[in-house]
Amino acid sequence: MSKAVLTTKVDPTYDDLPEQRYHFPRTYLRQVEAARGDWIVYYEPRRPSGDLMKTGGRQAYFATARITDILEDPSKPDHFYALVDDFLPFDHTVPFKEANHYYERGLRKDDGSTNKGAFGRAVRNISDAEYDLILAAGFAHVLGRRDRERPAPDPVEEARIGFGANPQMPYEIESIDRRIVSQVLQRPFRDRAFSAAIKSAYHDTCAVTGLKLINGGGRSEVQAAHIRPVAHGGPDSVRNGLALSGTVHWMFDRGLISVDDHYSLLIAGSGVPDTITRLINPERRLLVPARADERPHSQFLQYHREKVFKG
Repeated sequence: MSKAVLTTKVDPTYDDLPEQRYHFPRTYLRQVEAARGDWIVYYEPRRPSGDLMKTGGRQAYFATARITDILEDPSKPDHFYALVDDFLPFDHTVPFKEANHYYERGLRKDDGSTNKGAFGRAVRNISDAEYDLILAAGFAHVLGRRDRERPAPDPVEEARIGFGANPQMPYEIESIDRRIVSQVLQRPFRDRAFSAAIKSAYHDTCAVTGLKLINGGGRSEVQAAHIRPVAHGGPDSVRNGLALSGTVHWMFDRGLISVDDHYSLLIAGSGVPDTITRLINPERRLLVPARADERPHSQFLQYHREKVFKG
C-alpha cells in the first residue's frame, strides 16, 4: 500500500463528494489502486473549479481520509470512484510549500523550483514520512502545537506546556510520533478536530441565533453539531456540521428544529416554547460560512429532515 494526495476543487468538474467518494479517470487508476486501504490527503488547487479563467484556490492540503474500495463508474467509461471513510478536516489548511520546504518531495526540482509537471497530476503517491508531516501540520492545533486561527487568539492553556508560545514549523520536527496517525481513528481526537474546524468556519458564532459568546477565559461557548449523526454514518466534515449554542444544539439533535435545502429554519409544530423561538435570528435562516464548500450539504440536511426532524 502507498499513501496518496488527491486533488479536488471547491466546485469539482467530476462527481466528487470528498467525504464519501473521489471520482477519477483511468489515468490515475494505478496510483489510486496503490493507496487502496491506506490513508490519503486532499489537496485544493489554485483553480477552484473547472473554469480555467478562475483562480483563488487555497493551494493547500485540507483533510485526510482512507480509501476503502474502488468501483467503476457505470455511467462514464474509463472513470472510477474511490470510496472513502474516516474523513477528517484539518484544523487549519497546510500550504504545499512553506519557505523552501515542500511537503511532497516530488514537487521540488533539484534547483529548488516547483516541478510543475508533477504538480499537474491530480493523484500523487507519497511516502509515510511525507503523510505524517502533513498530518502533524494539519492537526497542529489539536496536538497543542499552535493556536486555532481566529480573530481573537486562544488563551494560553496549561496543556500546552512544553510546546512553547510560537507555532512550530512542521519541517523543523525531527521525528513525527507515529501515534499521531493512530489517533486519527480515535473518537476524542476526531471530536477535537471536528470542533476546531466547525468553530473556525462559523467564526465561533451560532448558526441559528447569531450569538457569539466568549467566556471569561477567552473560549468560545458555541458547540460543533453533526447534522447526520456519526452513529448513523455521518462524516466528520464541515459540510455535515453546524456551530450551535448549547440549547439550540440540544433542540437540533432532538429534531425540534431543522433546515431546508435553501437554509431556511424549520420549527417543529410542538415542543418548542416561545421563549426559545425568540432566540432564533429574525430572518429564520441559517447563518452559513462564506465559503461554498463549508456550507451544509443538501444530502446531510435531507437526512436530518427525514430521520430526525419531528415537524
